[in-house]
Amino acid sequence: MNVVVTNRYKSLIENLDIDIIKEMNGEFDVEEIISTFQNFFFQRMILDITAIKNYQDIKNLQKLSIALDMDKVILLLDNTPESSSREYQSNLISIGIYNFTRNAEGIMYLYNHPNSYRDVAHIHQLIDPEREEEANKFGIPTVGPRIIGVKNVTVQSGATTLVYMMKKHLEKNYKVTAIEVNKRDFHYFHDKELISTDDTSVTNIVNKHSDSDVILIDINDSSVAENLCHEIIYLIEPSIIKLNKFMLINGKKLEQLKKKTVILNQSLLTSKDVLDFEYESKLKIFFNMPPLNERESDIHVLNVFLTRLGFDKQNTEDMTKKNKILGLFSI
Repeated sequence: MNVVVTNRYKSLIENLDIDIIKEMNGEFDVEEIISTFQNFFFQRMILDITAIKNYQDIKNLQKLSIALDMDKVILLLDNTPESSSREYQSNLISIGIYNFTRNAEGIMYLYNHPNSYRDVAHIHQLIDPEREEEANKFGIPTVGPRIIGVKNVTVQSGATTLVYMMKKHLEKNYKVTAIEVNKRDFHYFHDKELISTDDTSVTNIVNKHSDSDVILIDINDSSVAENLCHEIIYLIEPSIIKLNKFMLINGKKLEQLKKKTVILNQSLLTSKDVLDFEYESKLKIFFNMPPLNERESDIHVLNVFLTRLGFDKQNTEDMTKKNKILGLFSI
């Protein structure tokens, strides 16, 4: 149940040991590829980058990333300076494309072991050189930890507790700093490592903990903290009363969350309910998180969520070996 889109590397792809149910060969506008496969069920797509017209423009790949499930797409890069550069590959990661390689062996590896963000994070340049000077002006770190913000959309959707639980689970394998801004709710967890601060100090605290692997921020109403984050998780508690109250106060807010990382938190919805919610809200839900017991030290569903975010335990030796298979940059 695999599809292939080929051009310059047609023979390489056709010699792979996979079943192919549909093939396109030639050079195509990205819109043509999207229209062909957007509603077509497939297990994997092997996409020869030279089959995309003007693939050097990352905006064309971004259109693809928005329209298709890129977890199912394996992108075969060519050896031109444009697509083999670290900057180009970093841009691919920024738009959610993690499965790319430059050889047949790499295709087969990704076919059986799709990448998560963690697998390609060492390639990712979170702030490009043109923005670096501006970022430094505002005290935003350009290298260092992955900074993840968590923000309530509906009132009291559990951002503080989720940050606390994420910290507890991640710190088994990573050095983690957890911060809340403009509130003091961390106090109730009786954990001295949790940091409560305000707008005036949050930037200095983030910089002070630049040796962390991960910084988690309970954003609350802080635009300063929001600007420090590399990515933000938006929480919606999908109870009828909270949703109706939210829509009454700010009915256009959901529209602003399109293409954002939205999770249903403290949710008792079934899979079917989630599909109905997506249809009604026009949102793509990243994860459906049930109520958590903060006293538990190992919660399966939270581990699944963190893996979905790209976290896993990977040692440097394994990573270097994998990069050689994929034909990517070494650590």
